[in-house]
Amino acid sequence: MSVLARLVSVCRSAVPAPAPVVDYPFVASDVALYQRMVHGAAGVVDDQTWNDLMLAQYSERLAPGTSIFGRQELYRRLQARADSGLAACTERLRMLVADDAARACLQAACAGLRQADSEVSVTLFGPALAAAPRWVPLLGALPLSFMAAIVLALLTGSMLLWGVVLGLWLALMAVQMRFHQAVADWQRQLGAIALMLRAHVLLAGLEQDTVAAPLRADAAAASKLNRRLWLMPLTAIPGLSEYGDWVLLRNVRHYFATRAVVAARLPLLRTSFTRVAAVEADLALARHLAATPRYCWSTRHAAPADGAVDCTGAGVRFAFEHAVHPLLDAPTPLSLRVGDDGRGAFLSGQNGIGKSTLLRTVGLNLVTARAFGFCYASAAVTPDVPVHASMQNEDALEGGESLYLAEVRRAGELLALARRGPAVFLIDEIFRGTNHLESVSASAAVLDTLARAGCVLVSSHNLILAPLLAQRLAPLCVARVAGMLQVAPGVLRHTNGLALLAAIDADGMLAAKAGRVYDMLADYYLTTPPADAAVLD
Repeated sequence: MSVLARLVSVCRSAVPAPAPVVDYPFVASDVALYQRMVHGAAGVVDDQTWNDLMLAQYSERLAPGTSIFGRQELYRRLQARADSGLAACTERLRMLVADDAARACLQAACAGLRQADSEVSVTLFGPALAAAPRWVPLLGALPLSFMAAIVLALLTGSMLLWGVVLGLWLALMAVQMRFHQAVADWQRQLGAIALMLRAHVLLAGLEQDTVAAPLRADAAAASKLNRRLWLMPLTAIPGLSEYGDWVLLRNVRHYFATRAVVAARLPLLRTSFTRVAAVEADLALARHLAATPRYCWSTRHAAPADGAVDCTGAGVRFAFEHAVHPLLDAPTPLSLRVGDDGRGAFLSGQNGIGKSTLLRTVGLNLVTARAFGFCYASAAVTPDVPVHASMQNEDALEGGESLYLAEVRRAGELLALARRGPAVFLIDEIFRGTNHLESVSASAAVLDTLARAGCVLVSSHNLILAPLLAQRLAPLCVARVAGMLQVAPGVLRHTNGLALLAAIDADGMLAAKAGRVYDMLADYYLTTPPADAAVLD
């Protein structure tokens, strides 16, 4: 039997086998902790973009049957900038998607992780654990002194010694009550760490070298450390465990001892966490892709070598063939190519045609391409840049913020993000909260400024914006043809806003009134005025 096989055998026997799998619920803030401990609070995807692109719902779609370790790694990848490790991750995913047996082996090795009911990234990657008090070494003497005092009191019958016994008993109780909750919380932490180390050893023993090789170097150390952290249960005699805790302070002494061990072995524990979480995240993605009917591996479009982007955003371009949104049960495929001529896009289309869905489809696929290397499309070319969205601005009753103020605040956030570097900006119905004239003016100014820094995709019913922004945004019209969304050059010619009034217009009076107002406003060039893009220079 090889050394690694013996380690796996020891790991299976030395630590109790996990109970039947029950996935513990973790709130979103727990899932985000690993990313925030390692990379700080700010990720590539800001909060509004996360919500606008429905990434929380998408993450849940990826992670059924995945522990807190894998979920935290998936979140980290969604928030992290593209790096050199993406190619290796893509290769592992390709192998796992194609190999059902390999996925089954990984699933068996990782199953125990799902029993973890505590997240440990703060312990492993956060602030250093507080040092133990100086009196901790005396904890071992306190139970011995207590038992010795009992023996002497029984032998001598001295009331003074019984007073000493009472004092020592109160001291034991005080220590136990002082640290009872901290010990209980720490035991949950150690339980999760033990499951992580156990998975580390089991994964290292697999035959799939692509997955197991990075874990093998530390497998022996992980197994040894797991045994050091494990507290042997006292279950042979009823009440013995409680006696060991309340009289011998066994749990409190173990608490301080193992905290010192964890602090001393943080490099190993961090490495183990990183690698085990990466394997489980790869497994979750592979399971997801194996059940996904339409996906492709994205071709990366790199920005210019110097990282610069000219004033038209020419360094950011992307293309999708038959892209879909993975959260839709019956998605409508769309094909879109943006940026070949150095411009973003101004999207117009009838009400309800799917412009917002198009923006979300583009945004989510750009995020998955950067984070995971794949898209939900037949083919895709994507850039290595962040994505920022503004699609669901609403007024806030509690904060006293009107819709327009919320839109202005979000515009300021996007402009600040644009100053950080190239990005794709997805904007739906900008500046709805003010009058038409101010809406068009503010929209033109903000969109022109954003388009000078990156690639803008904006949908709007203010068709006047199309000729105003034509220098920076190519006008594209969205239509539904034969069950597919088609995007063609041009601006919407036949609107349907008034036609939809028919649902509430029994005698046609509303349509007649609205039509007369529309004709009057159209005479003032409020729909398709003469183009004068120079006004924005």
